[in-house]
Amino acid sequence: MSLFVVFACMDDMLLSVMAYDRFVAICHPLHYSATMNPHVCNFLVLVSFLISLLYSQLHNLIVLQFVYFKGIEISNFFCDPSQLLNLACAESFRNNMVIYFLGVLFGILPLSGILSSYYKIVSSVLRVPSSGVRYKVFSTCGSHLSVVCLFYGTGLVEYFGSATLPSPRKSAVASVMYTVVTPMLNPFNYSLRNKDIKTTLKRLSRTCATS
Repeated sequence: MSLFVVFACMDDMLLSVMAYDRFVAICHPLHYSATMNPHVCNFLVLVSFLISLLYSQLHNLIVLQFVYFKGIEISNFFCDPSQLLNLACAESFRNNMVIYFLGVLFGILPLSGILSSYYKIVSSVLRVPSSGVRYKVFSTCGSHLSVVCLFYGTGLVEYFGSATLPSPRKSAVASVMYTVVTPMLNPFNYSLRNKDIKTTLKRLSRTCATS
């Protein structure tokens, strides 16, 4: 459970860091090398990890208060804190509210950073007269936005949709989307768009074809 919460929150934080990276690259290209230098990037990753670790420990403190559970099976393929609270014998309404509050806090703040970054990006790009430049910028940001929509959309269905209309099957499908499908899309959205990767893949395909 701790590892799941750490990596899920880490993914959330890194999506906001990547949005900030795109904001600096598009809106302040001349200052990009100075602003997003390796030291700043390492610092942002470290802060994201520490926040994720803190978020995970808060969940652990809540769940470890309970000793007795009314079941030993959860309707999912990973151990989620909210599902453990549903199995607790004691009243867990207050703890559920705390978990949802933490989810909103650690979810809305990064999402607000992403939306504000893209608002400034769109505002800057729309002032550019060249349609080719605008298309290039939007195609670059499209991959990141698709991952953001998939991650947050399925996450909201998992955490808030299950609270109003509990459905184990739909909850499992949504959790697969943001814990498995979204990380699998990252290599396609980012690495395969890199020119060096494309060149290497073309060379490999030609080598395989000739052999």
